[in-house]
Amino acid sequence: MKIGLLLCALAVGGVAALRIGAGAGAPAGGRDMIGNPSLGTRPGDVGRGTPLTASGENQLAVFAQGCFWGVEERFRRVDGVVATAVGYIGGSTPDPTYEAVSSHRTRHAEAVLVEFDPRRVSYAALLEVFWKSHDPTSGDRQGPDLGSQYRSAIFTFGPEQQRAAVASRDAEQVTLADRITTEIAPAGAFWIAEASHQQWDERHGYRSCPAPHRPRSAER
Repeated sequence: MKIGLLLCALAVGGVAALRIGAGAGAPAGGRDMIGNPSLGTRPGDVGRGTPLTASGENQLAVFAQGCFWGVEERFRRVDGVVATAVGYIGGSTPDPTYEAVSSHRTRHAEAVLVEFDPRRVSYAALLEVFWKSHDPTSGDRQGPDLGSQYRSAIFTFGPEQQRAAVASRDAEQVTLADRITTEIAPAGAFWIAEASHQQWDERHGYRSCPAPHRPRSAER
Protein backbone atom coordinates (compact mmCIF):
# COMPACT_ATOMS: atom_id res chain seq x y z
CA MET A 1 0.00 0.00 0.00
CA LYS A 2 1.29 3.46 -0.86
CA ILE A 3 2.60 5.19 2.26
CA GLY A 4 1.19 8.59 1.42
CA LEU A 5 -2.13 7.48 -0.07
CA LEU A 6 -4.40 8.91 2.63
CA LEU A 7 -2.63 12.26 2.66
CA CYS A 8 -2.60 12.51 -1.11
CA ALA A 9 -6.23 11.50 -1.43
CA LEU A 10 -7.12 14.55 0.62
CA ALA A 11 -5.27 16.87 -1.75
CA VAL A 12 -7.34 18.75 -4.29
CA GLY A 13 -6.49 20.39 -7.55
CA GLY A 14 -4.74 19.26 -10.69
CA VAL A 15 -1.18 19.23 -11.89
CA ALA A 16 0.33 22.50 -13.04
CA ALA A 17 2.00 20.97 -16.07
CA LEU A 18 2.01 22.18 -19.66
CA ARG A 19 -0.46 20.52 -22.03
CA ILE A 20 -2.29 18.64 -19.28
CA GLY A 21 -5.98 19.33 -19.56
CA ALA A 22 -9.28 18.06 -18.27
CA GLY A 23 -9.24 15.38 -20.94
CA ALA A 24 -11.48 14.62 -23.87
CA GLY A 25 -15.08 14.18 -22.94
CA ALA A 26 -14.83 16.22 -19.74
CA PRO A 27 -18.22 16.59 -18.08
CA ALA A 28 -20.21 19.73 -18.60
CA GLY A 29 -20.15 22.51 -16.05
CA GLY A 30 -16.36 22.67 -15.77
CA ARG A 31 -16.01 19.82 -13.25
CA ASP A 32 -12.54 18.34 -13.44
CA MET A 33 -12.21 14.82 -14.79
CA ILE A 34 -9.95 12.20 -13.25
CA GLY A 35 -7.77 10.84 -16.05
CA ASN A 36 -9.55 10.14 -19.33
CA PRO A 37 -11.73 7.03 -19.46
CA SER A 38 -12.05 7.32 -23.25
CA LEU A 39 -8.39 6.40 -23.80
CA GLY A 40 -7.01 2.94 -24.53
CA THR A 41 -5.41 0.73 -21.91
CA ARG A 42 -3.06 -1.50 -23.94
CA PRO A 43 -0.37 0.77 -25.41
CA GLY A 44 1.91 -1.08 -27.79
CA ASP A 45 -0.14 -4.25 -27.23
CA VAL A 46 1.72 -4.45 -23.92
CA GLY A 47 2.16 -7.74 -22.10
CA ARG A 48 4.51 -9.31 -19.56
CA GLY A 49 7.90 -8.52 -21.08
CA THR A 50 6.69 -9.13 -24.64
CA PRO A 51 7.73 -6.98 -27.65
CA LEU A 52 5.92 -3.65 -27.92
CA THR A 53 4.37 -2.43 -31.17
CA ALA A 54 2.59 0.91 -31.50
CA SER A 55 -0.48 1.13 -33.72
CA GLY A 56 -0.09 2.77 -37.13
CA GLU A 57 2.03 5.92 -36.96
CA ASN A 58 1.78 6.17 -33.17
CA GLN A 59 4.88 6.11 -31.00
CA LEU A 60 5.71 4.85 -27.51
CA ALA A 61 7.33 6.45 -24.46
CA VAL A 62 8.04 5.32 -20.89
CA PHE A 63 8.20 7.63 -17.88
CA ALA A 64 8.79 6.94 -14.18
CA GLN A 65 8.21 9.65 -11.60
CA GLY A 66 7.04 8.00 -8.42
CA CYS A 67 3.82 6.15 -7.64
CA PHE A 68 2.57 4.97 -11.02
CA TRP A 69 -1.10 5.51 -10.15
CA GLY A 70 -0.69 9.27 -10.18
CA VAL A 71 1.78 9.31 -13.07
CA GLU A 72 -0.65 7.44 -15.32
CA GLU A 73 -3.52 9.75 -14.42
CA ARG A 74 -1.50 12.81 -15.37
CA PHE A 75 -0.42 11.46 -18.75
CA ARG A 76 -3.94 10.28 -19.55
CA ARG A 77 -4.95 13.96 -19.48
CA VAL A 78 -2.40 14.99 -22.12
CA ASP A 79 -3.95 15.76 -25.50
CA GLY A 80 -2.52 13.38 -28.09
CA VAL A 81 -1.95 10.45 -25.74
CA VAL A 82 -4.06 7.55 -27.00
CA ALA A 83 -3.37 4.77 -24.46
CA THR A 84 -1.48 4.12 -21.22
CA ALA A 85 -0.67 1.25 -18.87
CA VAL A 86 1.41 0.99 -15.72
CA GLY A 87 4.11 -1.55 -15.14
CA TYR A 88 7.69 -2.31 -14.18
CA ILE A 89 10.92 -1.61 -16.07
CA GLY A 90 14.62 -1.03 -15.55
CA GLY A 91 15.40 -3.86 -13.16
CA SER A 92 17.07 -7.26 -13.31
CA THR A 93 14.26 -9.56 -12.17
CA PRO A 94 12.11 -11.19 -14.89
CA ASP A 95 8.34 -11.39 -14.48
CA PRO A 96 8.23 -9.06 -11.43
CA THR A 97 5.20 -8.66 -9.21
CA TYR A 98 4.15 -5.58 -7.26
CA GLU A 99 5.21 -7.25 -4.03
CA ALA A 100 8.65 -8.11 -5.43
CA VAL A 101 9.19 -4.59 -6.77
CA SER A 102 8.12 -3.14 -3.41
CA SER A 103 10.79 -5.23 -1.67
CA HIS A 104 13.49 -2.98 -3.24
CA ARG A 105 15.41 -6.01 -4.51
CA THR A 106 14.45 -6.00 -8.20
CA ARG A 107 15.64 -2.46 -9.14
CA HIS A 108 12.53 -2.10 -11.32
CA ALA A 109 10.86 1.29 -11.41
CA GLU A 110 7.12 1.85 -11.31
CA ALA A 111 6.47 3.40 -14.71
CA VAL A 112 3.81 4.33 -17.22
CA LEU A 113 3.93 3.18 -20.84
CA VAL A 114 2.44 5.84 -23.10
CA GLU A 115 1.27 5.42 -26.69
CA PHE A 116 0.87 8.80 -28.39
CA ASP A 117 0.01 10.29 -31.76
CA PRO A 118 3.00 12.44 -32.81
CA ARG A 119 0.74 14.43 -35.12
CA ARG A 120 -1.09 15.70 -32.03
CA VAL A 121 1.62 15.80 -29.36
CA SER A 122 5.39 15.64 -29.78
CA TYR A 123 7.82 13.64 -27.69
CA ALA A 124 9.37 16.97 -26.66
CA ALA A 125 5.99 18.07 -25.26
CA LEU A 126 5.68 14.83 -23.27
CA LEU A 127 9.15 15.45 -21.86
CA GLU A 128 8.03 18.90 -20.76
CA VAL A 129 5.06 17.39 -18.96
CA PHE A 130 7.43 14.90 -17.32
CA TRP A 131 9.82 17.55 -15.99
CA LYS A 132 7.12 19.92 -14.81
CA SER A 133 4.98 17.38 -12.92
CA HIS A 134 7.40 15.93 -10.35
CA ASP A 135 10.67 16.50 -8.52
CA PRO A 136 13.54 15.08 -10.63
CA THR A 137 16.14 15.94 -7.96
CA SER A 138 14.94 13.71 -5.13
CA GLY A 139 16.71 10.42 -5.90
CA ASP A 140 14.85 7.29 -4.85
CA ARG A 141 11.74 9.03 -3.62
CA GLN A 142 8.78 11.17 -4.62
CA GLY A 143 6.85 12.93 -1.89
CA PRO A 144 6.12 10.46 0.93
CA ASP A 145 7.10 7.38 -1.11
CA LEU A 146 10.65 6.10 -0.62
CA GLY A 147 12.44 3.33 -2.55
CA SER A 148 14.19 2.68 -5.84
CA GLN A 149 10.89 1.83 -7.51
CA TYR A 150 9.87 5.49 -7.06
CA ARG A 151 12.91 6.97 -8.81
CA SER A 152 12.66 9.46 -11.63
CA ALA A 153 13.49 7.85 -14.99
CA ILE A 154 12.97 8.11 -18.72
CA PHE A 155 13.26 4.91 -20.76
CA THR A 156 13.76 5.62 -24.44
CA PHE A 157 12.91 3.96 -27.73
CA GLY A 158 15.74 4.61 -30.16
CA PRO A 159 18.58 7.13 -30.41
CA GLU A 160 16.31 10.05 -31.32
CA GLN A 161 14.36 9.77 -28.06
CA GLN A 162 17.60 9.24 -26.14
CA ARG A 163 19.08 12.46 -27.53
CA ALA A 164 15.89 14.39 -26.90
CA ALA A 165 15.64 13.15 -23.30
CA VAL A 166 19.26 14.07 -22.51
CA ALA A 167 18.90 17.51 -24.11
CA SER A 168 15.70 18.19 -22.19
CA ARG A 169 17.36 17.13 -18.93
CA ASP A 170 20.25 19.51 -19.55
CA ALA A 171 17.84 22.36 -20.30
CA GLU A 172 15.83 21.62 -17.16
CA GLN A 173 18.97 21.45 -15.01
CA VAL A 174 19.74 25.10 -15.76
CA THR A 175 16.49 26.08 -14.03
CA LEU A 176 17.06 24.05 -10.85
CA ALA A 177 19.21 24.57 -7.77
CA ASP A 178 19.80 20.85 -7.09
CA ARG A 179 21.26 18.17 -9.35
CA ILE A 180 18.78 16.19 -11.43
CA THR A 181 18.95 12.50 -10.54
CA THR A 182 16.69 11.25 -13.34
CA GLU A 183 17.88 8.02 -14.98
CA ILE A 184 17.83 8.08 -18.79
CA ALA A 185 18.31 4.71 -20.46
CA PRO A 186 17.12 2.64 -23.42
CA ALA A 187 13.89 0.80 -22.71
CA GLY A 188 14.24 -2.86 -21.96
CA ALA A 189 11.40 -5.28 -21.28
CA PHE A 190 8.27 -3.66 -19.88
CA TRP A 191 6.20 -5.83 -17.58
CA ILE A 192 2.57 -4.72 -17.32
CA ALA A 193 1.42 -4.47 -13.72
CA GLU A 194 -1.46 -6.34 -12.15
CA ALA A 195 -4.98 -5.33 -13.24
CA SER A 196 -5.70 -3.79 -9.84
CA HIS A 197 -3.10 -1.08 -10.54
CA GLN A 198 -4.29 -0.10 -14.01
CA GLN A 199 -6.08 3.28 -14.29
CA TRP A 200 -6.29 3.29 -10.49
CA ASP A 201 -7.27 6.94 -10.17
CA GLU A 202 -10.01 6.72 -12.78
CA ARG A 203 -11.55 3.68 -11.12
CA HIS A 204 -11.42 5.18 -7.63
CA GLY A 205 -12.44 8.71 -8.54
CA TYR A 206 -9.62 10.75 -7.01
CA ARG A 207 -5.99 11.63 -7.62
CA SER A 208 -3.53 9.44 -5.76
CA CYS A 209 -0.05 10.10 -4.49
CA PRO A 210 2.46 11.42 -4.45
CA ALA A 211 1.02 14.88 -4.76
CA PRO A 212 3.25 16.51 -7.39
CA HIS A 213 5.58 19.18 -6.12
CA ARG A 214 8.37 21.15 -7.68
CA PRO A 215 12.09 21.09 -6.87
CA ARG A 216 13.99 24.19 -5.80
CA SER A 217 14.43 26.77 -8.50
CA ALA A 218 17.91 28.00 -9.41
CA GLU A 219 16.64 31.56 -8.92
CA ARG A 220 17.59 32.98 -5.53
